[in-house]
Amino acid sequence: MARFVAALLLALIAISMLQTMVTASNYNNKNRYGPGSLKSFECQPQCKRRCGKTQYHKPCMFFCQKCCRKCLCVPPGFYGNKAVCPCYNNWKTKEGGPKCP
Repeated sequence: MARFVAALLLALIAISMLQTMVTASNYNNKNRYGPGSLKSFECQPQCKRRCGKTQYHKPCMFFCQKCCRKCLCVPPGFYGNKAVCPCYNNWKTKEGGPKCP
């Protein structure tokens, strides 16, 4: 009987720890994108990801890093999804076009 109770208690502790890890994982993923979600040293790898499939890699990297340093966020994916980073989305050129790729 004592072994059964000990095994049950151990199983409950393991389940509780697993639930905590899953909850923390979901929280971190939710805050992975958005305003202020990056540190300045994380801009280059995130911009490499963002500009990875464009034929205009050099200008994309230049403007992405400029925008990232100002906004501290880079939208997910290779194109679009700019609503996740309002600063990145709303920064415009003199002509009114989007500054950030």
